[in-house]
Amino acid sequence: MDLPDCMLVVRAQVAVEVESAWNRWYNDVHLPEITACPGFIASRRYKAESAEGRRYIALYALERPEALEGAEFAARRGWAEFKPHVSATVEVYGAIPGGCQP
Repeated sequence: MDLPDCMLVVRAQVAVEVESAWNRWYNDVHLPEITACPGFIASRRYKAESAEGRRYIALYALERPEALEGAEFAARRGWAEFKPHVSATVEVYGAIPGGCQP
């Protein structure tokens, strides 16, 4: 299986009171909209269960890092009304050697 040289990795924890609605929105609206942006190849979400609660990760395969500078991505990124209920980290990873270079 070939993997891309560039990945956008989003890790999130969500408040329990909005978790169900957030997952519906993320799966049905957000993930497809972001994946449709120019320069995005594919995406997938995962969850992990632990004593601290559920944690989520979304992986986005990118053609190139400039995909994150596009107008469509800028207009669609963010957590919408869920922002106050989400704690997240967002990182771009590049394959070794060479990495994810513009």
